Amino acid sequence: MPEKQLRRGNSYVVISENADTDIGISSKAMSIMNSFDNDIFERTAAEASRLAHYNKRSTITSREIQTAVRLLLPGELAKHAVSEGTKAVTKIYDSC
Repeated sequence: MPEKQLRRGNSYVVISENADTDIGISSKAMSIMNSFDNDIFERTAAEASRLAHYNKRSTITSREIQTAVRLLLPGELAKHAVSEGTKAVTKIYDSC
């Protein structure tokens, strides 16, 4: 993988190139994806923060994040997001 892609930090570039090397992403599409990612992240963090506050907790745990995702995303998308998130965290812990 070229160093430029690593510095860019956009996983959708790496994923699209792993799926098909002939597929690229325009800078405008990259900007849209960055905006989408930031929006979802901010909404999830804000909702998780509210949930922790409602439950008189000072720490946001994976439970608040999962609940926030379930509240923000519809049906199957929420289930898939929680499943993939759990899988990613497990992979990180297993590599330590």
